Order: sequence, then C-alpha cells, then structure tokens
Amino acid sequence: MTASVSAEIPLSAGRRPKHVAIIMDGNNRWAKSRKLAGVSGHTAGIKAVRSVVETCARQGVEVLTLFAFSSENWRRPDDEVSALMRLFLFALEREVKKLNRNNIRLKIIGDRTAFSDNLQAHMQKAEELTRDNTHMTLVIAANYGGHWDITQASQAVARKVQKGELTPSDITDDLIQQHLSIADLPLPDLMIRTAGEQRISNFLLWHLAYTELYFSSVYWPDFREAEMEQAFEAYAGRKRRFGQTDDQISGPASEQ
Repeated sequence: MTASVSAEIPLSAGRRPKHVAIIMDGNNRWAKSRKLAGVSGHTAGIKAVRSVVETCARQGVEVLTLFAFSSENWRRPDDEVSALMRLFLFALEREVKKLNRNNIRLKIIGDRTAFSDNLQAHMQKAEELTRDNTHMTLVIAANYGGHWDITQASQAVARKVQKGELTPSDITDDLIQQHLSIADLPLPDLMIRTAGEQRISNFLLWHLAYTELYFSSVYWPDFREAEMEQAFEAYAGRKRRFGQTDDQISGPASEQ
C-alpha cells in the first residue's frame, strides 16, 4: 500500500463493482514450481495483496474482501500453519500503518478464538486504528468459513427467539443476513479465484448467491494490476439479471 490511492478512476461508477471478493489461491503451487518452500509462496503473495488493494482503491471499489485463511486450513502441516500465523502477525504489524495512511479501513472476519492471544490483540488494535477511515474497506477473512458464518448468525437469531425478542415468523432472509459477519457492507458484486480452480470453497456462501464469478489461471503471487483490470473488464460486460429476463433489464453490468 505504498502507492497513492487518489489517482483518477478510469472506470465509470456504474461499470465497476462496489464489492470485490477474492480467493487467493495458488501460493503453494507457485512455490513448488520454483522449487521453493511452501511458505515462500505465501510471503510472495503479500506483494499481490498490496497491488490488488492499490488497484481496487484507485478504481473506486468500496469493499475488497480477501480469503486469507479458511477454517479448513488448520488441516495443513503444522509447520506451514505456524509460518502462516507468523506471516499474518508480520503483515498486521507492518501493513496496517500503510492502510491507515491511505484512509483504508480494516475489518477482520472469522472465528478468532483459535488464534493466539497476541494475534487476537493485534487484530483488534489494527481494526481500532483504521476504524474511522472512509476511502475503502479491506476485509480479511481469517479462520473463516461460510458454514460457520451462517451457523453463528442462526445461533444469534435463535438466542433472540429464546429470550422472547423474536418469534419464528419474524425470521426472514434479511434478518439472518443482518447477523452475518459483513452485515454492514454491500453484498459482493464480483468474486475472483486465482490459480485455475473453479469452486468457492466455503467462502461467503450466503453472500455469493448473485455474485458474478471470475476465474483466473494465474497463481496468486503473480496476480497484479493487469490481471485485476482484466477481471474488471469481464465484469463490466456481464448482464446481472438477479432472476429477471433479458427483456426486464436494460443492459450489461454497467447499467445495473
């Protein structure tokens, strides 16, 4: 996040997504292709994060959500998980000040209870430092899973029913959505997954119902501004129907 985010925005407001979500895949395969240790790919991936954050901020994207560590990633080898935790802590200590200088708010979603007390404290500190920033919101999904998110939202609603604050007939889609991790943010318009895989891997399951999906063959550490621009161009050409017919909508994504 060293570049200025105040540069001219090339895409018109109607053609760019308000919320972009990314599954940052391919770090290990990138490292393996170079005969490097797996954690080297995750380290190199930080540069891609910086580039994508800068690009989205310049383009006027309001929210960027990055899938950093899933609830299933704990199954990876212990040494890799430990290295990832150290890298996460390093990034929090070093990158958050840059986010703050560029008026970017940081929000971390997921079950934090599995992380060390030290890491949890740094998460809270980083969020508090950037809480009032307004240019863009960067959401980091860490120990996050779509099943977990829907479950914790359902539990929160159930507790309100138990207390007599709600009745079962009060439960609607909107009510459940209000209890999800990013209830205060717009739903994703565009979801990108790198490294050629074409699945959503328990990421934002509720939120992606009508999101445009874009799959790139590029490994995450090599995903930079040019690749991000290609994803924006693809999005701009999509027709977002939201259950309607072509006759009911006026044009491509730029007009929705």
